[in-house]
Amino acid sequence: MEFQLPINIPVLPRPIGYGDRILLTGSCFTEHIGNSLQDWKFDVLQNPNGILFDPASVASSLISYIDPKKYVEDDLVYFNEVWQSWQHHSRFSQVDKGECLRGINASQERAHAFLRSAQWLVITLGSAFSYRLKDGRPVANCHRAPAQTFTKHLMTIEEINTALDGCLHQLRYFNRELRVIFTVSPVRHIRDGVVENNRSKARLLEAVHHLVGKFDRLYYFPAYELVVDVLRDYRFYDIDMVHPNYPATQFVLEKFAASCISEESQRLMEEVKKIVIARKHKAFQPSTNAHKQFLASFREKTAALIREYPFLDLKEELEYFSVNTGLI
Repeated sequence: MEFQLPINIPVLPRPIGYGDRILLTGSCFTEHIGNSLQDWKFDVLQNPNGILFDPASVASSLISYIDPKKYVEDDLVYFNEVWQSWQHHSRFSQVDKGECLRGINASQERAHAFLRSAQWLVITLGSAFSYRLKDGRPVANCHRAPAQTFTKHLMTIEEINTALDGCLHQLRYFNRELRVIFTVSPVRHIRDGVVENNRSKARLLEAVHHLVGKFDRLYYFPAYELVVDVLRDYRFYDIDMVHPNYPATQFVLEKFAASCISEESQRLMEEVKKIVIARKHKAFQPSTNAHKQFLASFREKTAALIREYPFLDLKEELEYFSVNTGLI
């Protein structure tokens, strides 16, 4: 008896492997994937502008990394006692204007260099609703400004296609080896309304599948369908009934690894996971010989893995095991 809808997720023709550089951008669900890839010691850069939700903001940010665009004082706004950018997450906001610009432009430069040599770009779209200032300028983050500051617009499928199509053409010219994985976030944007959220997601899905059918080296990973259609139960959501909870995100990540990461890298990933988990282990009795032997064994495993795979960044873990076994 089947208790879940079956879903066929094809393995990528050239899956992600260790040694690949992966830039991730988009909604908060992007960071579930990005944080896990970082924990597994893949070479990752995520959300250089901070979290972005709508296709226009995602496309605009990616194009700005190609130049790269240099932000100036006129690009900032002073609001709630800090300097902010309408194109960036509030993690870039600063009391000092110069510090705000330095942080933004440093991120732009890093994104430019990373994207130039990246093998993969993972784009997670959250909502087809976009926001604009009253003068028409697009906004990626509203910074909790009063609602009357903005106009809200549900992008049409044609607008989404135009924004992303133009962006993809520029990305292909900038980095001819780049492959792109699109996902649609399963997070419900319930503040827009239940009906409106479904309209928004439907437009994103239609636009993404149009682009995947048009371009080569573009792929779709069904994170949205895995939560909404396969799990499809409120027990897989947090208390807000909007965000997928830990079991749901782990389910999605398992499917992502199986379909998007090479078998060889999956095997290595399992060894890396053991070391990362051991590094985070909190012993009740850290002074016991048993715990010291536990640390010493993982120090040897970490050192051996580094010798065999020198591209793995396990320096922090090796130092931790070494310090706590008295070998440094």
